[in-house]
Amino acid sequence: MAAKKKTTAKTKKNLKNMDQAHGKTEEYQPSTLEQIWGDDGLGKYNTLSEPTYTEQLNEMSKVDMQAHATQVGIMPIDNVELMKTRLVKEFKKHVSLYRRPSHTPKDVKLNKELKDILGEGK
Repeated sequence: MAAKKKTTAKTKKNLKNMDQAHGKTEEYQPSTLEQIWGDDGLGKYNTLSEPTYTEQLNEMSKVDMQAHATQVGIMPIDNVELMKTRLVKEFKKHVSLYRRPSHTPKDVKLNKELKDILGEGK
């Protein structure tokens, strides 16, 4: 049989003072399970910056843009400008899933008249 390890008070004190790192970036508040598990939104478009994405679209040829639209889930069309606007619109929808307002003002002061109006539903 293996001998049992003895823990001393010194090692217990050291464990209480230690912090554990989780390695996640805290850029946004997760709102879905996929985001909690580590999906940062970069898989579909490779960026969450609109100017960077529009620059990528401007560098694409018509065929490349149609292939990209198919990958994203948009029906490719012949009109390049219309397809570009649709892709940017879908990109904005995608980014809105990952970027939410970080804080809301908590100290909102209401006057008596507004409190009476809001209190009518009670």
